[in-house]
Amino acid sequence: MFLITGIPASGKSTVARELAGRLPRSAHVNGDVFRRMVVNGRTEMSPEGDAEALRQLRLRHEIAVATADAYATAGFVPVLQDVILGDELARTISMIRTRPLHVVVLAPSARAVAEREAARPKTAYGVWTPEELDRSLRQGTPRFGLWLDTTELTPAETVDEILRHAGSGAE
Repeated sequence: MFLITGIPASGKSTVARELAGRLPRSAHVNGDVFRRMVVNGRTEMSPEGDAEALRQLRLRHEIAVATADAYATAGFVPVLQDVILGDELARTISMIRTRPLHVVVLAPSARAVAEREAARPKTAYGVWTPEELDRSLRQGTPRFGLWLDTTELTPAETVDEILRHAGSGAE
């Protein structure tokens, strides 16, 4: 299994799709899909912190992990991607049953993220700024797995690095 994280606009979705596309039998599990399934009553994470927002974030991660593990059980290599920062990364890793697990943190510069965010049709930043989340990633997230500065890498080059680090890729 591959777990890809990083702040919004770091390239998680693009890299996860590209990585899954290179594996012979794979599934792309996008954690944000589970966030969007909440039609009414969704509470977004904020810098102030909110118990309900954290509960919903953890629920989303639990559902995404269960889905990825189910794909692995069925013989697929799951590529799970979501924004998983701070202590939530260790918590999420501990829930994943599938091994081997390749954790990848996409960490382009805050400047590059701001430029990518400005160029895309959707906006991921409301109450947060790319600089705030970048600081949270770099200062508050434990150093699990492969951290890649993808500021100057294309998605294909990023996937090359992930596969090189993972050895032969996955099982």
